[in-house]
Amino acid sequence: DGFCLWPSAYTNYSVKSSPWKNGEGDVVREVADACRAENMKFGIYVSPWDRHEKCYGTGEEYNDYFCHQLGELLTGYGELFCVWFDGACGEGPNGKRQEYDWERYYELIRKYQPKAVISVCGPDVRWCGNEGGFVRPAEWSVVPKRCADTEKVAAKSQQTDDAEFRQRKISAMDQDLGSREILQDEEDLIWYPAEVNVSIRPGWFYHPEEDSQVRTVENLEDIYLGAVGGNANFLLNVPPNQEGLLAEEDVEVLTKLGEKLRADFAHNIAESRTYETIKNVTSLEIPFAWDEPKNVTFVEICEDITKSQRIEKVEILIKKKETWERAGLAEAVGHKKIFKIQEKGIQGLKVRVLEARESIHIKNIAIYEENGE
Repeated sequence: DGFCLWPSAYTNYSVKSSPWKNGEGDVVREVADACRAENMKFGIYVSPWDRHEKCYGTGEEYNDYFCHQLGELLTGYGELFCVWFDGACGEGPNGKRQEYDWERYYELIRKYQPKAVISVCGPDVRWCGNEGGFVRPAEWSVVPKRCADTEKVAAKSQQTDDAEFRQRKISAMDQDLGSREILQDEEDLIWYPAEVNVSIRPGWFYHPEEDSQVRTVENLEDIYLGAVGGNANFLLNVPPNQEGLLAEEDVEVLTKLGEKLRADFAHNIAESRTYETIKNVTSLEIPFAWDEPKNVTFVEICEDITKSQRIEKVEILIKKKETWERAGLAEAVGHKKIFKIQEKGIQGLKVRVLEARESIHIKNIAIYEENGE
């Protein structure tokens, strides 16, 4: 931490002091340009922890220094969709720890990149609480305002990178952040959606001895279904190797994962439409039927989150051999809830909203058929 992958004007501890491209290179520039060439959004992860800078741990002097460098990144590389912080705050070269001025950092980002989402150790997107891909059974985007308290966010953000930390599960204390029972005594609420992040490898950096330990396609799809299909954003870390490239083993898994997801969600047999109830009507049943039995793999429900997150309990019923049975139950929907069904010969299906906080606003329901058949 502290080495700059761009030629910062405020330190020599950067790529300009390396033999790479005779000190004329800029990794941040090359990645930003490559992303835009492929029509991909570009964001940055920057750590305030600096194990090289002598003024680290001095308070305001270091915060000035870091803001200068943050400003370079915010103003020199075009539009950023995301600025990603963790809460790591170790010792510097002088053995001191720095008190970060998070509010000042956030203000700088708002000034120069007003559309950027400040993630994880930030006010816009919160961390799910682990690096193992574990998710809450009910993930709420509406949570108590105190969840965004700067010091608490930093304290609960990612701070280490070891096997024990990466496999840490969500604690019982943090298991429920947004149920009605949790919110009923809170004075202020905020919209603070979650992010699930995990590495494709055992750690966050590339090590050749881990080439055989890349996560499988099946494991990554399970995490995807739990995260994206559980009202959370999904960040997958893929570390470059010593040549600045993604390892062949990683690329192979990513390619197959993309193919698998595209195939699994290719054939929607439900009409694309919205479903709403009038004010104070907090239950709803939506039936689907087909002339021929279907092999249903997934059911996807999306709330209209411009109206907030309202559904508190929803179930999926399927009809087989003239008998109805429950195939899925959830206590939150939000942006997206994916139910893994994997049932053949389904004659009919019902989506039943059993409880909601106010009138129901469903943006879309998709029912996916096996192999598009």
